Amino acid sequence: MDIKELPRDERPRERLEKSGVTALSDQELLAILIGSGSKDRPVQILAQDLLKVLDHAPASVDLPEILNVRGLGPAKASVICAALELGRRRLPTRKRQIASPADVYPLIQHYGTRQQEHFLSISLNGAHEVMAVSVVSVGLVNRTLVHPREVFAEAVRERATAVIIAHNHPSGNLQPSGEDAEVTRRLKQAGEIIGIKILDHLIFDHEHFYSLVEGGEF
Repeated sequence: MDIKELPRDERPRERLEKSGVTALSDQELLAILIGSGSKDRPVQILAQDLLKVLDHAPASVDLPEILNVRGLGPAKASVICAALELGRRRLPTRKRQIASPADVYPLIQHYGTRQQEHFLSISLNGAHEVMAVSVVSVGLVNRTLVHPREVFAEAVRERATAVIIAHNHPSGNLQPSGEDAEVTRRLKQAGEIIGIKILDHLIFDHEHFYSLVEGGEF
C-alpha cells in the first residue's frame, strides 16, 4: 500500500505532527527521509529494505551501502547518509551508564517494532557505560542463530568487560521460552570462559520489557 492510500492520520508525517517524533518507528522515520517511492517500489518498501541494511551494518553506514537498496538513487541516498552522520555527531559524548535494566531499555526500545526477533548485544566498560549496541542475529532465537562468537565479537573489539543481551518478542508475550533460557545459559558459560560477564537478558516489545535478573531467572 502506498502512503497516500493510508488514512491521513496514519501517515508518518501526520503522525509526527500529532504525536511527536518519538512515537514513530524506525521504518516511519526512514520513510520521511526518503520522501517518496515509485510505482513498483513504494516508500514503505524502500524504508523496510533500508532498515534491514542498517540493522546488519556496523556503527556507520556509507553511501555505497545505502545505494545497494534497489530504488534509492544518489540524491535520496545522500540525504539519508547525511542524516545518519548528523545524528551520530549530535549524540552526547558522555557514555550512558547502566545501573538497572530500565537504563538499557531506551537504547533498544525502537527494535520492539520489528516483525522479526532481533537479538542484541550491549557492550559495557568497567564503569558499566555503554560502548556499543549491535544486532547479533535476526530471526527466531535459538542456539544455531545466536552463537557466542557473534554475541561477543563487538565486546572483544571494544575491550568490554561486560555484556547485556536482549531480544524483542513481536508477539508481545515477554515471558522467556525454554529456548531463551537455554541460549542465556550457554552465553553465560561462554562469557565466563573469555572473561566477559553477561549481566542480564532482556526480552521486550515496543512498550514493555522483562528482565531475567529481576524475574529471578538469571
